Amino acid sequence: MDEVAAAIADPVRRAILVMLRERPLPAGEIADRFPISRPAVSRHLRVLRESGLVRDTLTGRQRLYELDASRFAGLIAWLDQFGPAAGWAGRLDALETEVYRTRRERRRRDTTDHGQENTA
Repeated sequence: MDEVAAAIADPVRRAILVMLRERPLPAGEIADRFPISRPAVSRHLRVLRESGLVRDTLTGRQRLYELDASRFAGLIAWLDQFGPAAGWAGRLDALETEVYRTRRERRRRDTTDHGQENTA
């Protein structure tokens, strides 16, 4: 449980998990969605893989990452002691909203920063 909690402590890793809910994605496509370097995204993917939250498979030259939500079971069971599951579901939805908001703000900031560099 500690390893899972540590892995989801970072907003980039939470955003990656949200992305992978829909379908497996190649590492390059995941990296393209972030304003950070590919090596930085790779390090986040390694943490998620080592915690067991994602699995990777090599398909040709592409490495596909897939969510393994079963690893959340221990954390969810621990959280359940603090209230009904429905209460946590709302909080987790709020966490997802916060992840998306943070990503939007970073994109806006990066766009603004790049625009200022071009005018300077």
